Amino acid sequence: MGLAYKFGVNDQGEGVPIGLLTGKWAIVFTTSNTPPDRELALFGDPLENLWRVCIFGFCGITDVTRENFSIVIISTPEQRAGWLARVREVVAAKVPPAAAATRAGA
Repeated sequence: MGLAYKFGVNDQGEGVPIGLLTGKWAIVFTTSNTPPDRELALFGDPLENLWRVCIFGFCGITDVTRENFSIVIISTPEQRAGWLARVREVVAAKVPPAAAATRAGA
């Protein structure tokens, strides 16, 4: 509080969150052991809502990219290597090379 969000008061006198991280973006990678089709059928996508609305939306971040990798428990080293390659690809698409080099201390 005070850094990522603060509370204001609406017309009814209720406390409402005000996101302070507007103009920012977020990338979230999650893993699971449930097949994606089954997870969606049984639960919807609660993690999408949690990250997009309850965490980042609360803080004012609307540009959220989330990818889930599954099924971890039966994944092969080749699949995991592919997931890591995808992570690099998603991050590279968001972070310009000059910014990445600056952050890395290059």
